[in-house]
Amino acid sequence: MKHVKCMLLAGLLCGLFGMKLYAQQETSKIDSAELKLRQNYTKREVMIPMRDGVKLFTSIYEPKDQSEKHPILMMRTPYSCEPYGDKFGIKENIYTQNRYILVYQDIRGRHKSEGEFVQVRPLNKNKKSKKDIDEATDTYDTIEWLLKHTYNNGNAGTWGISYDGFQATMTASSNHPALKAVSPQGPVTDWFRGDDRHHNGAFTFLQTTNFLPWLEGRHAGKGVMKEIVKNDVYTDFLRLGTFKDADALVQDTTETLWNLIKKHPNFDAFWQERDARQSCYNLKPAMLVVGGLFDSEDCYGAWNTYKAIKEQSPETELYLAFGPWWHGAWTRPGFEGFGNIYFGKSTSKFYREEIEYPFFRYYLEGKGEKPKHHVSVFHTGKNEWVFAEEWPLPEMQPTPYYIHGDGSVSTEAPEEKESFTEYVSDMSKPVPYTGNPTRSRTLEYMLDDQRFATARPDVISFMTPVLTDTLTLAGPIEVELQTAISSTDADFMVKVIDVFPENFQYPKEATDYLKNGRYPMSGYEMLVRGELFRGRFRTGFDNPQPFEPNQITPVHYTLYDVAHTFLPGHRLMIQIQSSWFPIIDRNPQRFIDTYHCSVEDFVMKQNIRIYHQQNAATRLILPVVK
Repeated sequence: MKHVKCMLLAGLLCGLFGMKLYAQQETSKIDSAELKLRQNYTKREVMIPMRDGVKLFTSIYEPKDQSEKHPILMMRTPYSCEPYGDKFGIKENIYTQNRYILVYQDIRGRHKSEGEFVQVRPLNKNKKSKKDIDEATDTYDTIEWLLKHTYNNGNAGTWGISYDGFQATMTASSNHPALKAVSPQGPVTDWFRGDDRHHNGAFTFLQTTNFLPWLEGRHAGKGVMKEIVKNDVYTDFLRLGTFKDADALVQDTTETLWNLIKKHPNFDAFWQERDARQSCYNLKPAMLVVGGLFDSEDCYGAWNTYKAIKEQSPETELYLAFGPWWHGAWTRPGFEGFGNIYFGKSTSKFYREEIEYPFFRYYLEGKGEKPKHHVSVFHTGKNEWVFAEEWPLPEMQPTPYYIHGDGSVSTEAPEEKESFTEYVSDMSKPVPYTGNPTRSRTLEYMLDDQRFATARPDVISFMTPVLTDTLTLAGPIEVELQTAISSTDADFMVKVIDVFPENFQYPKEATDYLKNGRYPMSGYEMLVRGELFRGRFRTGFDNPQPFEPNQITPVHYTLYDVAHTFLPGHRLMIQIQSSWFPIIDRNPQRFIDTYHCSVEDFVMKQNIRIYHQQNAATRLILPVVK
C-alpha cells in the first residue's frame, strides 16, 4: 500500500511538473510572439469616467518611445477588448510600426464597463443636461481623458468594423476638436431596411437566430443553433418553422433586441431613431467609409453611410473605399480571390498600404500627402481599382434593361399587349440561398454559382445575347417589377448575374490560389448582386399594405450598389424568385404578422406572375458607365 501511495505521489508530482513545463512552453510561445511588441509597447487597463459617473473599461497600448508625441487610434466595441490582464491583444502592424497609441474600449454596459447596454444606442439629439449621454458623448469624454493621460500629439482617430463601425459613425458626431479622422468599416447603419437584422423589411432568419442569442447571452438562451442545426441549415430551419418557433427555443422574456424585433415589425420610431444616418450631419473629422462588394451583413450600411455624409455633411472631407470582400476581409492578408472567383491581385494589401494607412497618416500624423482620390472602388470582372472623386461615377447613366417573354433582356421596351411569365412559389420547398448543403451561413454565397437556381421551376431567368463589348455597372440598381400574385403578400428576390462563356477557364495561378481550384467555371453564373424585398412594404416601410389578389401591381425597390464589368463573351442574366432560405425567413404569403404566425397559417403555394408587356413592363435601371 505504501508502495502504491509513493507511485501516486510520484505521478502527481510528475503531472504538476509537466503542467508547469507546459505552461512555461506556452508562456514562451506567447513571449516570442509578443517580444517585439513588448520591447516597444506597454499596456495598461483603466476605468475612464464618463460625464454621468459611469466608468468604461479601456485598454491602452502605448509606445515606449517618447522622442516624439504619438497619435491616438481608438476602437470602441461591444464584443470585448480582451485579452484582459497582461497579455497583449494587438499584433505587429503598420500602426505599431509607426508608433500609434492604440486604444480599445468596452462600450457602456458590456463586459468590464459599467452602465446599461442599449443595442445600437440612438443619438440623443435632445440632451437636456450635462449628464445626458449617448455613444458620441462617451467617445468625447474618452478622448478628453486620453489627451490628458497619454503622450499624444493632440490628434485622435477611431475606426471599427460592423457593430464597431456603427460605433465609429456615432463617434464622428461627437465632433471633439482632437478627433481628426474616422473610418466606419462595413458599418451597421439601418437594421430594418438593409443591414444584418432585416433586408428590405424581411427578417434575416439564419443570421439573426445565430447572432442575437449569442450577443445577448447574459439574458437570452445560449446554444440555440446547436439545438436547431443537426444536418444542414436549409433542412433544419425548414423543420424548425417560423420566428415563433425559434422564439420558443430562445426563451427570452427580457428587453433584448430579439424580443423588440417582434414588437416592431414595421419601420416605426424604434427603428428610425436607430438609423445611424441620423448622426451624419455637420461632421468635422475626415471620414473614410469602407465596405465589401460581397459583404452579406453590412454592404448596405457602407454604401448608405457614405451617401448620407455626402448629402448631409457636404463640407466633410469624405473618402470611400470598396473592394471585392466579404465582411471584414479587407483586414486579411492578400485576398486575391475567394469562393470560385479570382481577382488576380492582392486587394486587401493594396487597401491597407495605399488607402487606409495614408488616410490616417495624413490626418493624424500630419505626414505624407493628402489622399489623391476621394473614391477607390475595385471593379470585379475586369479586376481593377477605379479611382474617382465621387460615387456614383459622374459618367454613370441610368439605363433601363427590360425582360421579355422569350427569356431575353434588352434595352428595348416590350411591344406585346399581354405577356407574362408565371411560377409557383411553394413555401414547403423555398429556393435555397446556395446550391450546397451547409451547416452555417457561408461567406461565398454572395458570389456563388447560380446554376442550381436557374434549373428550378420557381426561379425565372432572362438573359442578354453574348456581349460583344464591355458592360460596366457602377452604382445602385433600381428594380421596377410589374407583378400579380394569387394571395395577399409575397417576397421578390431579384438577382443580377454574370454568365461566363462556355469555354471559360482560369489560368494555373488562379486554380492554385482558389480553395476549389478545379470547380467547372465554364458557364459559371456569378451572382453580382441579389436582394430580396418583402412586397407588403412597396408603399413604404412604415406603411405595409396587402396585395389585391390577381391585380397587376408595381413593386419598386433598390439593389445596393455594384461595381462590376461584364466582359465580351459573357452575358448578363436577370433572375426573379420569391424566397431565399434560410437567409431570409419564409413569407407566409398572407398579409399576417410574420413574427407570431405558425407554418399552419401559411398559404403554402401561390401563383406569381411577372409581366413584360406594353402597359406593365418589368425592368431594371442599370448604372451603366459609358
